[in-house]
Amino acid sequence: MSLLKRIGGTPGATGQLPNTPAVGGAAAARPGAPVAPRREEENSIIELRQRVQQRLINELDPRLDLSNVARVRQQVEEIFNTILDSENIVLSRSERARLFESIAADILGFGPLQELLNDPEISEIMVNGPRKVYVEKRGKIQLSDVTFVDEQHVLRVIDRIVAPLGRRIDESSPMVDARLPDGSRVNAVIRPIALCGPTISIRKFRKEGITIEDLIRFGSLTREMAEFLSACVRASLNIVVSGGTGSGKTTMLNVLSSFIPDDERIITVENAAELQLRQEHVVPLESRPPNVEGKGEISIRDLVINTLRMRPERIVVGECRGGEALEMLQAMNTGHDGSMTTLHANSPRDAIARIETMCLMAGMDLPVRAIREQIASAVNLIVQLARLKDGSRKVIYITEVQGMEGDVVVLSDIFVFEQQGIDERGKIIGQLKPTGIRPRFIDRFEERNIYLPPNIFGYSSGSFF
Repeated sequence: MSLLKRIGGTPGATGQLPNTPAVGGAAAARPGAPVAPRREEENSIIELRQRVQQRLINELDPRLDLSNVARVRQQVEEIFNTILDSENIVLSRSERARLFESIAADILGFGPLQELLNDPEISEIMVNGPRKVYVEKRGKIQLSDVTFVDEQHVLRVIDRIVAPLGRRIDESSPMVDARLPDGSRVNAVIRPIALCGPTISIRKFRKEGITIEDLIRFGSLTREMAEFLSACVRASLNIVVSGGTGSGKTTMLNVLSSFIPDDERIITVENAAELQLRQEHVVPLESRPPNVEGKGEISIRDLVINTLRMRPERIVVGECRGGEALEMLQAMNTGHDGSMTTLHANSPRDAIARIETMCLMAGMDLPVRAIREQIASAVNLIVQLARLKDGSRKVIYITEVQGMEGDVVVLSDIFVFEQQGIDERGKIIGQLKPTGIRPRFIDRFEERNIYLPPNIFGYSSGSFF
């Protein structure tokens, strides 16, 4: 890709300074403020940026290797300083730094989004057209002061994200899933599907990853629950992580996967690679969308079927959304104990119903009772997550799948979250606690020489074994 195309090409099609609201953008003028002078100042900043960036385009070597970020950044900075000096442009040190960083972001990063991607407190970025960019901080969604110049500017950023992955987005294929180099998940939708203009959703992931100790510190679960989940993974129980959008399912799956012993062969299956397993023997597989002719698609179901030929000891499916759920259940029932996946559901009982529905989507003419028997014999544990109204994420149920009674799958809660109220700051007050029920699979812990404290399920004394 040429440097000219990478930057954006034509004059007047560039981004603006970070933290500088565009004309008509998200930051409205205060009542009584002089609007016209402010708009003139904003227009002059945008015009200055366009002029400086266009001169940079003309003076940079088009054969420059953009993968050498440090060298390109140094050369851009040298030319940038030369341009400002030659045109006698006087800026304060902070204005000069902001102007350079905004131009460098368009050349080396993802334009106005780069500032948000660099902010460790932001967990999600949502672009609703060029003028409205929302972010999620500490579980709360808020409007940022970052904007794009126009829709073409947003489209260039989308193209920069998807092009290195061999993906495409245009009017004939207006939706795309992708990922950033740091593993963050990206979904983009453009016109005619997105009526407000190009829309981007970015789910960020911490580079260092979240550990079980982090979740305990955040209050997402208790140490007793963490010890129990660790024992379940080491004892090769089949686990389903259930929850709503943004409840932390992938994070929990990453944490649970960290308990898998290092000497086991793990095969992961995902739509977009998000899992960050630290074990040595991991084989990651990623689905593939169809090409321009509508051919060549490799679905999650295809990959799950193929994993059975790859001698897996653990199968970890990033998310079950359709017919692959049936293949996952069959894998769990044919000797691949310790497998894990996630799905969208609001309660453990809803998770069972969701698995039933997804199995029916496989196109097999199976009676519902047969599917429920498969679920009851395959799934051992459901970990239910929720994102509460105060933005916090918690494990609200850890539930055992005990078997069948008649036509009903029997569930038993082992740990629950009980909400007790809301404090003056709007924080939800509640307690994560055991129900006092001993799970039926506890004997499998003893077989693996795994022993839990006697009070972990709420007993004050005694031993399980």
